[in-house]
Amino acid sequence: MVQLAKTMNTDDVSAGDRIPYWTDWIDRLFHGLQSDLYGDTRFDGRMDSLHAGDLILTRLEADRHRVMRSASDVRGSDLGYLKIVAPFHGCAGVEQQGREAWVTPGQWCIYDTTDTYAVSNPTRVEHLIVMVPKAQLIERGLAMGELMARPLGSQGGMARVALETMRSAWRELPAMSAAGARALGDVITHCVHLSLLDLAGRGTALTQREALRERIKQHVTQHLADPALSVERIALALGVSRRQLYNAFGDEPDGVAGFVQARRIEACRAAFDDPQLAGRSITDIALASGFSSPAHFSRVFRTHTGTSPSEYRQARACVGR
Repeated sequence: MVQLAKTMNTDDVSAGDRIPYWTDWIDRLFHGLQSDLYGDTRFDGRMDSLHAGDLILTRLEADRHRVMRSASDVRGSDLGYLKIVAPFHGCAGVEQQGREAWVTPGQWCIYDTTDTYAVSNPTRVEHLIVMVPKAQLIERGLAMGELMARPLGSQGGMARVALETMRSAWRELPAMSAAGARALGDVITHCVHLSLLDLAGRGTALTQREALRERIKQHVTQHLADPALSVERIALALGVSRRQLYNAFGDEPDGVAGFVQARRIEACRAAFDDPQLAGRSITDIALASGFSSPAHFSRVFRTHTGTSPSEYRQARACVGR
């Protein structure tokens, strides 16, 4: 299961130590950020962080405050992230590239941590913050400068799908395996990419089909253990037709059903590779991954890997010795 990567709560220290405790955490967690509390002398805040592969998701609850990255802070940072702020409660004002964007619940905004910026939270807030490695989006051919510090999500569309995906990820990550978390991180990155394509004016029918494919993949990831998961049930859950589902996976040779089966095999292999699950039976692992019977699982596993589940597990155990 995915564990909390870091947690900070000002309740853990005395009232007089809360402000320096907070500013130190902000500095270390977000790699050199300055923090300002509008001159307040009392402060209350909490941050919890989770990893989804290379992505970092943080839930922030805090009294009013601002954070800033100056030119000197930028030069001293060697970690490049694009950071997303998505309010649950309250609002956030993001300043970058000469623009200022204010976002409220139902919206999100993205900004570049390798450039100067400021984020204002003038009231007590509860935010979801998502940090995406910049290289993962730069490699997809986006020119980022004009896309930073702009509000997204209020008009629905792909940006709303991305927001719902990020929020769902925060809820579901604690119960997911490391492999599932990595896959979900990839889904979030792709949804953000599609949202930025739309913002750049390059949204097309192809973009919409890719967006549906990512929604399907997210649904499969979240319901993989359900043996009744099928094309029909996925279509019903997402409110689309079977034809739309098939079209969304038209570029993938194995289609939707093949994707479900491949993800289940991947989940089983990850379980076999996990030393902490060495005492769990092959049957239990197969059923927990959505296979309806051990015999069917064994046949499918051999087709995908060229070996039986027991042979694969034995070989992995020998490697780990």
